[in-house]
Amino acid sequence: MDRLDVKLWALAEKGQIVPDRSLLKTPEQIAEIRKSADLNTAVLDHVAAHIKAGMSTAQIDKLVYDFTTEHGGIPAPLVYEGFPKSVCTSINNVVCHGIQSENEILVEGDIINVDVSTILNGYYSDASRMFKIGNVSERAERIVRVTQECVERGLKAAKPWGHLGDIAYAINTHAKKNGYSVVEEIGGHGIGLEFHEEPFVSYVTPKGSEMVLVPGMMFTIEPMINEGTPEFYVDEDNGWTVYTDDDGLSAQVEYMVLVKEKSVEVLTK
Repeated sequence: MDRLDVKLWALAEKGQIVPDRSLLKTPEQIAEIRKSADLNTAVLDHVAAHIKAGMSTAQIDKLVYDFTTEHGGIPAPLVYEGFPKSVCTSINNVVCHGIQSENEILVEGDIINVDVSTILNGYYSDASRMFKIGNVSERAERIVRVTQECVERGLKAAKPWGHLGDIAYAINTHAKKNGYSVVEEIGGHGIGLEFHEEPFVSYVTPKGSEMVLVPGMMFTIEPMINEGTPEFYVDEDNGWTVYTDDDGLSAQVEYMVLVKEKSVEVLTK
């Protein structure tokens, strides 16, 4: 047992949830994952430079696929459990996992989440941004702003040797204070060597609960903030796209983070 094993064992003996050592990335793995994350950020920047009213979501898919593959990467959704596209695009009342179509056209006033995930040399990265198409309503503007604030507050609450629940508490508290709800059954995840690793990252759990944040862990902070109820349903036809139960707006922002010895670093956003 090295010193880290001893510390993890002692925490586990006290009833704390600790990560398996396999979830803690080595310096060599972190270096490679950073390259994937850098490409992931570049893809999102590429989308940001081109997204506009009048374009179809299928065009966004092509932007992501072409840019990713031209830079040596693979869009991770394209090889994930039968998902048919290279990116998730979720508009207005879509919570997540929206599938692109030539017939789905962005119009002035839409809000859209573009969720990009990249494989580069076998290493995974994942982040998403909200985009406002032209002039949007005050309610749309507000939910996008508060969602961004929730993620920033969650990030600020993330500390080495703290807990995932600290992040959840910060996010859920801010969302509720602003009259919103946080989706409970869908959350963040570990990432780096696989697309979805342990742990599951909830955003509705109490402060001091859930897994201890051990240096070397990587995961996503990506709450889905709903205007009304946190309840949702899944499209019966495609089996992927998630909609708000009450047809209210939903927004999501995703950061991928690395727990370090004295801080938590954003790798892609």
